[in-house]
Amino acid sequence: MKRIVPIFGIILMLNAWNTGVKSSSQAANDVNPKAANCPKATVVSLPVPNKNESFYDSFNYHIRNIVADADKVKFQALKQDFVFCRSNNTWTVQTGTLPKELQPQNNYVAFTQDLVNPKFKNLDFQGKTYQYRVVREPQFSLGENNNISRTVEPKPADDKVVFELVTPNSKKLQEKTLYTLKDLQDVAVKAGYSATGNQLGFPKITASVIYQNRIWWSVAFEQGEGNNGIATIVSYDPQTNQFTLIQPEELRFTQITDLAITGDANSPTFWMGTNISGEGNFYIPAKGLVAYRPNSKNVNSGSLTSYTVHNSPLVGAIPDKLRLENDRLWVSTANGVCQVNWQAADNPESWSCWRFTAMAKLPSEGLPLYSQLTNKTPAISLSNNGEETVEVLWWSPIDFQTQKGRYEVRYPQGFTVKLDEGASIYEFKRSLPTGKPAVNWPGFEWHWNGDRFVRGLDEVSLNLVGNGPQGIGSSQSPEPPINWNAIRGDLELLQLSPKSTSVKYYSGWVDEAIQPYLTVVPQENPQNSQPNPLEAIIKQLPSGK
Repeated sequence: MKRIVPIFGIILMLNAWNTGVKSSSQAANDVNPKAANCPKATVVSLPVPNKNESFYDSFNYHIRNIVADADKVKFQALKQDFVFCRSNNTWTVQTGTLPKELQPQNNYVAFTQDLVNPKFKNLDFQGKTYQYRVVREPQFSLGENNNISRTVEPKPADDKVVFELVTPNSKKLQEKTLYTLKDLQDVAVKAGYSATGNQLGFPKITASVIYQNRIWWSVAFEQGEGNNGIATIVSYDPQTNQFTLIQPEELRFTQITDLAITGDANSPTFWMGTNISGEGNFYIPAKGLVAYRPNSKNVNSGSLTSYTVHNSPLVGAIPDKLRLENDRLWVSTANGVCQVNWQAADNPESWSCWRFTAMAKLPSEGLPLYSQLTNKTPAISLSNNGEETVEVLWWSPIDFQTQKGRYEVRYPQGFTVKLDEGASIYEFKRSLPTGKPAVNWPGFEWHWNGDRFVRGLDEVSLNLVGNGPQGIGSSQSPEPPINWNAIRGDLELLQLSPKSTSVKYYSGWVDEAIQPYLTVVPQENPQNSQPNPLEAIIKQLPSGK
């Protein structure tokens, strides 16, 4: 009997699932720049999406690779390079140089073929080459009309995720089962979910690391439409030809985006970026940057510390790529980059962070500013008395047919709005990132920075599902686009009750008469940090029981 696997979610993943993973040893060499051999300053405009892209892709700066030498560290997004100069701690933005093998597959057949039957990757270790991949078994193939199918309906016990390795001393394929469908269902039940409706998502390797004479891989998986997996670290010891699996209980269904390892062989710390995804949304914040220290008696149980935008200086909600350089750990996100002394990560003073953003010069004649996205009448006019610039936060359409839209820009004076939407207890508390209060309110996707509620680029959904990213404003419009007050503007909470919300939002909307360009700025933290006001409000909300 032939089984056809649903592929709607997979089609959507063409530009999100990175099919190429570059093998890399962990960097621990001394970095000592001898000269300022850094790129010259350039002007890189905010990219205009082509006809095959969503207009929100202009703000997709998820880091897919890190390249470093003695003079600079290059963080490669899909269309831009954010380059750090070591000698003077400055940044430039350059035209993207991401290798072709790390770019997403735009050809559906090639993409799905690599998904169901991935090619082996090479890794050089101690002068020898190892080949590896991870697959879902029983094996799949492309059937009629390029549907993903398999000719035999598997028994539940046969459905599994398998790591495959070819060692240089043997051409015989070694296989190690990482987890089965039954394992996934058991983990779901243990976590308080239903076992039904789960199926194994296609796995992928997100990092390969050489550490303490062993090889380590992190394995993630497809999520959405019932697809899921178990967060796994695979270790192989060439001396004993033995595998070790680490599946931290606290990570469960969390995707590991990258892996770095510190400490000695007897007490290592595994640093991981984390993410989850769902139908039509491939970037959902999870546990931020995780430091996992396994128990020596049970590697699946240990201490786990989570650094998120809610409890640390981390500049972005989803760490994409990590790079270890001696006592410094680079943590890159779609909202910016941090460098942290990993031995003192709990100390905010050990973090140095920079934020990605766009700027634009104001026209000499000034610029009308609208308090809502689709308003016909401007609220004020931004004047230009010289070389004034404005920070560009977002872009949204005001007409889907003509693709005409407006930019959201920072506005220090701010506007106020009262919404007929209030606060309630957030039901899915266990899914919340560490430090985030369980309050469901119109600003749920913003986080408290000690002074205001702010929203990073990787806290905004980069998709068109549900009319795109949700912001502050009334979502009761009869047809799109919604007349948003703010998508990314900072929020000052004025009043919050179960029935209504009043905020001051520090942004406005301008027509497309500006030419935004990308830049990198230091992340500024409030001098006198205040407690999150939601912590007091949550105590006043009905429990919902």
